[in-house]
Amino acid sequence: MSLRRRLNPVIRVLHQFHSRRTRAMTLGVRGLVTDGEGRVLLIRHTYTHGWFMPGGGVERGETAAQAVARELEEEAGVRPTAPPMLVSIHSAETHFRGDHILLYRVVSWEPCPATSVGEIEETAWFSPDALPDGTTPGTRARIAEALEGLDPHPHW
Repeated sequence: MSLRRRLNPVIRVLHQFHSRRTRAMTLGVRGLVTDGEGRVLLIRHTYTHGWFMPGGGVERGETAAQAVARELEEEAGVRPTAPPMLVSIHSAETHFRGDHILLYRVVSWEPCPATSVGEIEETAWFSPDALPDGTTPGTRARIAEALEGLDPHPHW
C-alpha cells in the first residue's frame, strides 16, 4: 500500500476541517466518458480505495464545464472535443458537509497525455453492466441513472 494511501485518512480529515472553516459550500465535478463500444472510463486513485469517474473540485475562476475538462485531461488523458453535457446535480452531504457534485456526460473526446503525476494508479474502460469490484456505490448509481435514463437521486 502506498504511503499516500496510508496517509489519506489523516490528510482528508485535515483538508475537510480546513474547508469547513473557510467555505460554506464546495463544488465538484465528475465526467462520465463513454467510448464507441459503450464502455465507461473509470479511474483508481493512489490515495483512496475504489473506482470512480474522473473528476475533482471546481477551482476559483473556472466554470464547472472547464473544471470537468481539466480534470479529465489531468487524470485520464481525455480531452473533450465538444462541450460536456450537464446530466445531474447531487448533494454529497453524507460524505462532506456542504459539498455538491455535478455530473457531466462526455461522448466526443480525443486522447491526450494525462498531466497528473502520482495521483492516478490506474485508468480502464468497463462495460456498464460489468463494472469492477470496488466501484463506489455513488459511481454505480450515477452511471445507471445517466445511461438508462433514470431520474437522478438528489444525493451522491
